[in-house]
Amino acid sequence: MAKSNGPVLIDLEGQVAEVTPASAPPVPEILPSGQAMQTVVSLGARCPSLLARLFWWLVAAIFSFALSVWAWDFVQGLLGRNEILGYVALGLTSLFVLVVLAIAVREWVGFRRLKRLDRLHNEATRAFAESDLDAARAVIAGLERLYSGRHDLSWARERLRERKGEVLDADGLLGLAETELLVPLDKAARKEIEAAARQVATVTAIVPLALADLVTALASNMRMIRRIAEIYGGRSGTLGNWRLTRTVLAHLVATGAVAVGDDLISSVAGGGMLSKISRRFGEGIINGALTARVGVAAMEVCRPLPFQREKRPSVTSLVQRALSGVFGRDKRKK
Repeated sequence: MAKSNGPVLIDLEGQVAEVTPASAPPVPEILPSGQAMQTVVSLGARCPSLLARLFWWLVAAIFSFALSVWAWDFVQGLLGRNEILGYVALGLTSLFVLVVLAIAVREWVGFRRLKRLDRLHNEATRAFAESDLDAARAVIAGLERLYSGRHDLSWARERLRERKGEVLDADGLLGLAETELLVPLDKAARKEIEAAARQVATVTAIVPLALADLVTALASNMRMIRRIAEIYGGRSGTLGNWRLTRTVLAHLVATGAVAVGDDLISSVAGGGMLSKISRRFGEGIINGALTARVGVAAMEVCRPLPFQREKRPSVTSLVQRALSGVFGRDKRKK
């Protein structure tokens, strides 16, 4: 039997459907989720356990005790060998202790400022709920003391001082203070939120490094929260800023604002359209939107008065203002 050198044809029963690009199944659409900001919020809002806090407290106590003993033995040894070197070491050690004490005092003052903002916020909320005029007047007095050294609010304080005697109900008095004192501070806080959202979105979209967006999101959000606290009169130190960041992120998680909701519909839609061109662009939009949400939560936590007469900033409007000209054409220049 002769062997055929040509192609071998195999007849199959039935007709095989022709596979074309038109008949291929569609590629599933994966919307960007803002993984960097999701990670930042989950890590920042996580509360350490009692065992973990005790562990780090013991580590700090043992380290400081060992450092103190080493410094004492070091100075004593130098004094025994050479008095001049010993006194120099004693002076440097004393200066170091004074600097550490100054840092501790600054941190304590920062915690006091944040506590004062929180106390005013709670008292104002209670005065609104109970329509208590005396409590509202006490809150106004606290606001005047809080902003007594702010030269940028001197005109607003003067207007409040002139008009507060005309208002005889708690809601109107606190609304007057909110309009006169906090509106310019709200504008400054919104600018900080827009700048942070713009930076996070730009770095996420442009920088291809895996951890660059995570580091940028964490640093930008901590700086934004610190600046918002300073705007409302709650300037804090390093430890106070970290505690404030945890408070803001915990508030964000508790209110369920991490998930995509109504105020992120426009942002998510824009991120979905951009993700068809570049997934990094889509991630940038969502990370910027979540940064704006963190900023709004920081405003709610740091603001000495709750949002009553003034409307809480919209995340969509903040993102549109922050990213106009970055991922699209700025319509205001038309």
